[in-house]
Amino acid sequence: MKKHLAERERLAREEAVRRAEAHKRSEAERDLFQRAAGKVERLREHGRVHHAPDPVAPIPAQRQLDDQRVLKEAISDEFDASTLLEVDDALSFRRPGVGIDVARKLRRGEWTIQSEIDLHGLRTDDAREALAAFLREAMRQGVRCVRVVHGKGLGSPGKTPVLKGKVHSWLVQKDEVLAFVQARGDEGGAGAVVVLLKPT
Repeated sequence: MKKHLAERERLAREEAVRRAEAHKRSEAERDLFQRAAGKVERLREHGRVHHAPDPVAPIPAQRQLDDQRVLKEAISDEFDASTLLEVDDALSFRRPGVGIDVARKLRRGEWTIQSEIDLHGLRTDDAREALAAFLREAMRQGVRCVRVVHGKGLGSPGKTPVLKGKVHSWLVQKDEVLAFVQARGDEGGAGAVVVLLKPT
């Protein structure tokens, strides 16, 4: 019993010594911090916290311009151009404000064809992209009159022209196209159109 009490007293003394040493270390660390930090003063309390407002998100102006340009240049397969085409012996198109004599001169071959693209044999998606790129390049070069060969559809299932109607629809959707007519017999006839572009 005495041994047990003695052991408890020894443990209590060791615990008291540990606590005293820990307190001394804590005091020493506090003194070290105070010497390092120097004299400090408590800030006055004002009860309010001021946060800077979130910065306004930048406007992606260039991306918006790019998106608008892509939309402007886009040509759709769903567009019905037949309502805009003149129904005559050879389907033709002219923008509002373009005189009827323009289509007549195109049909007679009074405009010199300066460039041409042959689309027949291409898949629809490839033909659409090729035509858009061709028109962009023609405008860049200042070309006014071009021929677009779409084929007569003789190699298509049912012998019906697949690209002809699509080419008409695509051309109507392009702002740079002022007018187009079916080509004369010696220029491709029903398998091609002659296109007049805006001046640059």
